[in-house]
Amino acid sequence: MNSRAQQLQAFDRLLTIMDELRTQCPWDKKQTMETLRHLTIEETYELGDAILNNDLQEVKKELGDILLHIVFYARIGSETNDFDIADVANDICEKLIHRHPHIYGDVKVANEEEVKQNWEKLKLKEGKNSVLEGVPKGLPSLVKASRIQEKVAGVGFDWEKPEQVWEKVQEELQEFQDEVKSDNKDAMEAEFGDVLFAMVNYARFLKINPENALERTNKKFIGRFQYLESKAKGLGKELKDMTLAEMDVFWEEAKKN
Repeated sequence: MNSRAQQLQAFDRLLTIMDELRTQCPWDKKQTMETLRHLTIEETYELGDAILNNDLQEVKKELGDILLHIVFYARIGSETNDFDIADVANDICEKLIHRHPHIYGDVKVANEEEVKQNWEKLKLKEGKNSVLEGVPKGLPSLVKASRIQEKVAGVGFDWEKPEQVWEKVQEELQEFQDEVKSDNKDAMEAEFGDVLFAMVNYARFLKINPENALERTNKKFIGRFQYLESKAKGLGKELKDMTLAEMDVFWEEAKKN
């Protein structure tokens, strides 16, 4: 692995290249924080895919892309004298020191859960009116549900045992089924949301990441369906011309494979 001096040298090289691109490249000169925003979100999802695929070389590549974006935003900030990369780094350093009094102070913690609880309490002391202020509005709903539940649990608003949460899941499922029978679409949607929220909460108690779990199922389904498509193509058939029973044969093969 590279030494600390080599790591700093590499970062300095990136900063130099960013300066050169910003002053010399027509595309880079035109970019703003707004034009970069959607690209940064895309890069973050690509990093997430690489992590789920356990492709460490791809993780390294995607981290580089995101690091470039961080440096890019900091360079833009420096042009208006609002902040530069040193301000960005120093701010996060100060935040980390402040929010880890069990490392940099005399606070004692017994486990990870107490660390998370202290973190949320410190945020409130920093002037936040709600522990939920830090949940971005633009997060995908499944991720947002997880973050909401983690944050309120950090200040003690939580169930005591997984069994209680599972009972809540069953209760929400029954309420959803009641609305299905009434055929009230708006009420069905509301109750279905409650079911998902309860399931996300149950996953948290079981130490399961619901986003990762659903993505695994997505990938599994895609793999099996593409197997089905390839088998159908090998027979010279279109899926729309096959019966469900015919397709199910290949689906079961895909599951075994």
